[in-house]
Amino acid sequence: MAGLAPEMRTAEDLETPLRKATILIVDDEPANVELMTTMLEDAGFTDIHSTTDSRQAIPLFEAHQPDIVLLDLRMPAMDGFEVLRLLQEVEHEGFISAIMLSGASDKENRLRALAGGARDFVGKPFDKTELVMRIRSVLEVRLLQRELNNQNAVLEKRVRERTRELEESQMEVVQRLANAAERRDKDTGLHLKRISLYCRILARAAGLSEQACDLLQNASPMHDVGKIAIPDSILLKPGPLTPEERAIMQTHTTVGGAMLSGGSSELVRTGEIIALTHHERWSGNGYPANLKGEAIPVGGRICALADVFDALISDRCYRRAWPVKKAVEEIAGGAGTQFDPALTAVFLGVVPALEDIRNGAASGWR
Repeated sequence: MAGLAPEMRTAEDLETPLRKATILIVDDEPANVELMTTMLEDAGFTDIHSTTDSRQAIPLFEAHQPDIVLLDLRMPAMDGFEVLRLLQEVEHEGFISAIMLSGASDKENRLRALAGGARDFVGKPFDKTELVMRIRSVLEVRLLQRELNNQNAVLEKRVRERTRELEESQMEVVQRLANAAERRDKDTGLHLKRISLYCRILARAAGLSEQACDLLQNASPMHDVGKIAIPDSILLKPGPLTPEERAIMQTHTTVGGAMLSGGSSELVRTGEIIALTHHERWSGNGYPANLKGEAIPVGGRICALADVFDALISDRCYRRAWPVKKAVEEIAGGAGTQFDPALTAVFLGVVPALEDIRNGAASGWR
């Protein structure tokens, strides 16, 4: 991250913006306003606004967004303390640069002003040199603070961009890995695309958060990644598998889980869980761990429904595709044994949306 480190500007670098800083004077005595305006103009300041009515302080502040406020303490209508309190409510950067002005320069008032958020306290009558130096000092801190905030915003933007780039790179690797497994099974076609979209629809209908829906959509294509390790003689066999062959086929869950294990990202960890658990059964008779009921992670339960539905309505090397109605009836009959009964009810309510995905060739997943 060394290349992202901002270069902070020195006080000398701030001379031009300092002279262009916006200043607001709030004092009920016109003579004081005129005196301070003249002093500031003589010192090179060019953007000065003022009012003798303390009730106009907040509207002027919101209109001009001054870098510093010179605020008289004793004023009718609203005194300086009340104005300072209201400034705290409308200041968006969380940093009020206010200098309190008063002839009553006793300790109690100074402490109250500083406790209320004032950055300094100047007594009347004004000494021009002292007033200008105090204003410059507060302004330097203000402008350096703003510079720091701007640099932090730039850094945060760059970090967000880097994070997004890493996430996109990670997604590409995951998708390529899933596609590599899919291409070994010539009958699956757009299976992974459909599974990802089926899972999203089911997750949303089940009430999962939008973040969880995104995660499940992006992780579910990894469910069969372990098939990379299954021999073609078993994976592409046109007839029924022998018990020995079936045992080897079932290892694609543990192989897939092992391939994805130890991942540092939530996406890969979710893919690992789905790869391991999408063949578990609600009754506890699934594999590889014989998990039962809600001990099966919800991602695995959702992917199981999506995977079986798409498998049933798709041509396979060992059988022809089933009609959707027959596939739905088969899944409904498995509620409470093979599938989570509550999620099966959700599935039955979104079948038309799943059919739309099937008929629309599941575009959009690359």
